[in-house]
Amino acid sequence: MTPANLADTVLSAARAVFETRGLDLAALPATTAVERPRNPEHGDYASTLALQLGKKVGVAPRELAAALAEELGRRAGIKSVEIAGPGFLNIRLDAAVTGTIARTVVEAGAAYGRNSKLAGQRINLEFVSANPTGPIHLGHTRWAAVGDSLRRVLTAAGAEVTSEYYINDAGAQVDRFARSLYAAANGQPAPDDGYGGDYIGEIAQQILGEEPELAGRPAQDALPVFWARGYQLMLSEIRQSLERFGVHFDVWFSEKDLHDGGSVEHAIDTLRKQGHIFEHEGAIWLRTTDFGDDKDRVLIRSNGEKTYFAADAAYYINKRERGFDRCVYLLGADHHGYIGRLKAIAACAGDDPGQNIEILIGQLVNLVRGGQPVRLSKRAGNIITLDELLEAVGADAARYSLARSSTDSTLTLDIEEITRHSSDNPVFYVQYAHARIASLLRNAAEKGIARAGDYDPALLSHEREKNLLKTLGEFPAVVATAAELREPHRIAVYLEERVATDYHRFYDACQVLPRGDEAPTEFTQPRLWLAEATRTVIANGLDLLGVSAPERM
Repeated sequence: MTPANLADTVLSAARAVFETRGLDLAALPATTAVERPRNPEHGDYASTLALQLGKKVGVAPRELAAALAEELGRRAGIKSVEIAGPGFLNIRLDAAVTGTIARTVVEAGAAYGRNSKLAGQRINLEFVSANPTGPIHLGHTRWAAVGDSLRRVLTAAGAEVTSEYYINDAGAQVDRFARSLYAAANGQPAPDDGYGGDYIGEIAQQILGEEPELAGRPAQDALPVFWARGYQLMLSEIRQSLERFGVHFDVWFSEKDLHDGGSVEHAIDTLRKQGHIFEHEGAIWLRTTDFGDDKDRVLIRSNGEKTYFAADAAYYINKRERGFDRCVYLLGADHHGYIGRLKAIAACAGDDPGQNIEILIGQLVNLVRGGQPVRLSKRAGNIITLDELLEAVGADAARYSLARSSTDSTLTLDIEEITRHSSDNPVFYVQYAHARIASLLRNAAEKGIARAGDYDPALLSHEREKNLLKTLGEFPAVVATAAELREPHRIAVYLEERVATDYHRFYDACQVLPRGDEAPTEFTQPRLWLAEATRTVIANGLDLLGVSAPERM
């Protein structure tokens, strides 16, 4: 019986009590939850349902708890129910019931942990969206790891998710990029507002290798070629870097297409119909202050030039018209000012900014080696690139380390720490638990011991076994919470602090395989099932973070 199964049993018992006593069934919640008490002596799980409902239906919470305890005591698998304090229910399960969690996990396999918490939601998840004017740098890399993990977690919770990369290819930055390439191709220094770094010279030489006649041609003739080809090469490099990092986008959306396809004009017409457009001093404005923005925003300047804000509005409306219920933006630390204006766009478009749009802001990443800052990139100039990080630590260590902490705070990564093969390195600690189980299962096969088709769950009664079983049973709820709160780091915390730790404690306390010439015992099969269930949860959890589950280390 998983915690979710037990919660359903508690709610079913409450419904029976309400019907017997003639209480208002409408007061019952659609779902409830149970929690593991901090003190194991208080039972296996606790419920606060009687406290939540007592006053609503005019029954003292402790009296209601007593009725619930009596009803629960009749349910299969419930060993005992005690009432504590003003109406807490402390529930103890039969060992056999707890032991069945291993079977539930193993039989579900890769599907274990998936749930329907967000079923029916269509979510557009935009992240990274770096300008196509340089390599992916460390700041983008954090959002790549977090964003892709969030995509996986949201999907596991039942949402229909489209991951999207917004290509900022309509602004002046791409023009500066083209001028920088032209200058490098002609042996000139980069423009004052241009881009530096060895990669500019590399791309310029690649373009000249394809079209050598560009050398020495006037800027007005050569710049369109450098613009188009340089943009293609840079975007291709960005795609390849992200793919090496295990990050795939469903949609690559061009800002230029918004302008060329008339989407900006369409968005302005849409906002005008909602009554929030006004003209002032020859410019067209959106009255975003009606919805909490700090100032109204210009859409089209008096000279007819469309603003970046106009493209932002068009992009949001385009997403909604593609059928997405919720548009989630993952933005960098320097984008706090975007929260108010993007939410105001949603409101001006007639949407609910509390439901249809979310803006998540991530903090900076610092890279150190042995406590000392890592030098800046020679290739990219003033940044550290994703490719350089991958070369230094590998995709697994990079992804896990970037995704395991809340994005609310600045993150410092020490290359030496995250590549160390020791238990104080979180990614090694979790992956080692998986490899240790894989080794155990190989050893079992070598001894001619195969995991049988079934086992006696009542034999998994050791305290270490029970703790591990309860931890495994919580995985679906951990996934659901991580999805609802948009916090994929909860998966890593769960794997580190709960699953891996509880497994190592179980393994140290409970002999799984016979030693030497010993024969298998009655505990061998149930413990093999428990080990396999733990392996499954670790593999599934690591997959949600985009990290491999190695068989050997």
